[in-house]
Amino acid sequence: MKGRLIVLGEVRGREAAGLIVDGRLEDLLVAGPEDFAPAPGAIYRAVVDRQVKGQGGVFLKLPEGGKAFLRETSGLAPGQPVLVQVSGAAEPGKATPVTTRLLFKSRLAIVTPGAPGTNVSRRIKDADERARLEAVAAGAMDGAAEDLGLILRSAAEGVDEADLVEDIATMRDLAEQVLEDVKGAPELLVDGAGPHETAWRDWSDPAPDAVEEGPRVAEAAGLDEMVEMILRPEVELPGGGRMTIEPTRALVAVDVNTGADTSPAASLKANIAAARDLPRQLRLRGLGGMVTVDFAPMPKRDRATLEQQLRAAFKGESAETSLAGWTPLGNFELQRKRDRMPLAEALRGTTP
Repeated sequence: MKGRLIVLGEVRGREAAGLIVDGRLEDLLVAGPEDFAPAPGAIYRAVVDRQVKGQGGVFLKLPEGGKAFLRETSGLAPGQPVLVQVSGAAEPGKATPVTTRLLFKSRLAIVTPGAPGTNVSRRIKDADERARLEAVAAGAMDGAAEDLGLILRSAAEGVDEADLVEDIATMRDLAEQVLEDVKGAPELLVDGAGPHETAWRDWSDPAPDAVEEGPRVAEAAGLDEMVEMILRPEVELPGGGRMTIEPTRALVAVDVNTGADTSPAASLKANIAAARDLPRQLRLRGLGGMVTVDFAPMPKRDRATLEQQLRAAFKGESAETSLAGWTPLGNFELQRKRDRMPLAEALRGTTP
């Protein structure tokens, strides 16, 4: 199918959402097992446990014996309650990463405690529409606490005033309730969004050409088969090359080879194909942390061309990525933020 298709269904019995563009899977969200770490976006009242010398942060207590790590120490003391939001996926056996910069997101708006002011998405270009949205936002936030800010997302363009005001009011009320609930033992205050809610919220711009929803829709749309392909280490590349992606506890190892092609240009061709697809593969697999890529052997003079392709490929990624560069042994290293749980962990205990 041509165009943008959002699939809201189940994969192996777990809630899942897939974004398919022109027949290719571009993004994937799968709910993890119940015993997995908290979902990104969840908001907790945590309690400071202890500082970690040398790491510039503190461990926090979460409900039911959970642990979180906050990269902040200023003004925090053991036993102090603090409001935090899960900022990424935790590695197995490690504390959940959190931040004190809370965001309350809907499909149309984001309420930003501690960052006052009203902003309209830069993607909305029409001056009259921007003025209309700013006026609606100002009215909806009238009387709010001084430190509450608001961002209107691009999906707000053209939305009826009443619907927009209702959406903003819902997020504002939630933010005000949470910010007042700072005293007490560790407690989950706001659940992290599930795959379906996240898909509606984050994949609506540009608007999808179709949305398919239902328990069996993933199979009908081919999402089940696409997920099984992503779970395999090997990735077939255009032109006959191959990329193998294998996560370990320390890093994600990526190996690129040319396959049967032995022509002089084979290495650069396979490496460019791998560079272009690597961001998508890491995103779909939910992999982050340190990534080491062993590209197919090629002359050093081609490194600049390949690095240019890598930077272009990662430019539009939502997950923060730092391209470190070439190692003395000729590998390429990068660091990608863990923004979701690994797909293999999300589907742990399930069968095709």
